[in-house]
Amino acid sequence: MLLVPFDGSALAKTALSRAREFGSALGEDVLVLVVVPHDASFARERGWITADEPFDPQRAGDELAMTAGEIAPESEVHVETTEATSSLASTETDISRTIREVAHERDATVVFVGSENAGRVTAPPTSVGTPVAEDPDYDVYIARNAE
Repeated sequence: MLLVPFDGSALAKTALSRAREFGSALGEDVLVLVVVPHDASFARERGWITADEPFDPQRAGDELAMTAGEIAPESEVHVETTEATSSLASTETDISRTIREVAHERDATVVFVGSENAGRVTAPPTSVGTPVAEDPDYDVYIARNAE
């Protein structure tokens, strides 16, 4: 099974397109994972909502799932929401943890990550891709350039 964390960004769309190609060629199923944190500022930074729009995690997840379904209609789409982040963790840490948990639960063989920062020797602390790329239990395909 190929896993694609999806946040609607151009790089996530590229990663999903690549996973779809690989899945088709290898006869592998593709699982699109949408992780929506309970964090309005994160949602605004990602362009999921406007500056004065109220944040509804369920609606954001549904919209991202619909976008993913348009790119890869034959793929399974799964939406996870995270609890409010504690002061001991960051939103990115919660998202990374969720991705890794799902990768292990579903026995992913490859995780397709769209990230400018994943896998670099030094990466900003806000990268979700870096912790996901460090897990040795699955291979990682990193899309660093959008189509």
